[in-house]
Amino acid sequence: MKRSRVLAGDIGATKTTLGLFEAKRGIDGLLNETTYSSRDFPTLEAVVMEFLKDGVADVESACFGVAGPVIGGDVKVTNLPWSVDERKISSELGVPLVRVINDLQATASAIPYLPQTDFRTLNGGAGGGARKTIAVIAPGTGLGEAYLTWDAPHGGYNVHASEGGHADYAPTDELQVGLLRHLMGKVGHVSYESVCSGLGIRNIYSYLQRTMTPTPTSEEHHRRLETEEDPVPSMAEAAITRSPDCQVCVKTFEVFVSILGGEAGNLAIRTLAMGGIFLGGGIPPKILPLLADGRFMASFRNKGRLTALASEVPVWVVLNPKAAFLGAARFGIDRARFGAEDKGLFQEEEMRAA
Repeated sequence: MKRSRVLAGDIGATKTTLGLFEAKRGIDGLLNETTYSSRDFPTLEAVVMEFLKDGVADVESACFGVAGPVIGGDVKVTNLPWSVDERKISSELGVPLVRVINDLQATASAIPYLPQTDFRTLNGGAGGGARKTIAVIAPGTGLGEAYLTWDAPHGGYNVHASEGGHADYAPTDELQVGLLRHLMGKVGHVSYESVCSGLGIRNIYSYLQRTMTPTPTSEEHHRRLETEEDPVPSMAEAAITRSPDCQVCVKTFEVFVSILGGEAGNLAIRTLAMGGIFLGGGIPPKILPLLADGRFMASFRNKGRLTALASEVPVWVVLNPKAAFLGAARFGIDRARFGAEDKGLFQEEEMRAA
């Protein structure tokens, strides 16, 4: 008898990671995994066919986490000329059950199953524990948000996608008011993603480079940043070491961490996420010293009459870089278990951490 296998994918503009799992073993049942350059293929189906080759008949269910809003099982990949559609994939590959979800929905799907060693605590809080709402905010190339709510009748979590990163940005001090005015003049609508992502870091730097006095960055360092395809890692390193060659980098990350803390706190009170806020994405694990120096939590807690409530919310950084990939696998595995009536539930008895 053939084993039930689940195909999972983390789909991005730069790379696509695919993996095959043995369903009955959950996310521990990874059989093989390969990462491809997304731009080397015309469609997602072409990548999948390359990955599966002759093994497609063994696949019962598939789930792909994709950057972008998923409407009716269809999404256009951000910064990649792919259109990903559940029905088309199912038809072309012969996989009975296919699910396409937002990449942050995929990340959130992994949270209840990751071990505690995959998290770094920023705030213990008085909240936490199973069966409480959980939320995820993930600054990377963009800014993603998602949340999980407990479904008591079914004994598991429902995972909800969100495009909260595109909500209107609200400054909290005079410097941020100036930043907002500057960006309004450049791009019109200013979202949290405009100031709280890799793009946002570059926007903050550009504004401060023009407005800080005395000259905040050595000419040599500034030229080096301008020539780098992605200057954010170099800027982060300068901020962590408090390099005298780039005081604007130091200030940029002070502003970025404050904005991230404020929006994470907003997400906590919007969703009453007493089960915790989890910081995902590529940036938080790389700037842990900056997140732990008190600035983030001060901004997180600064919620007026709800300051006491926000202070009780636990906050963790997700250290596992494969969270979205594993979350897509978990979603697909539950799809295989529950079939066409899948409710996106994550069963309590199988959770490692919540």
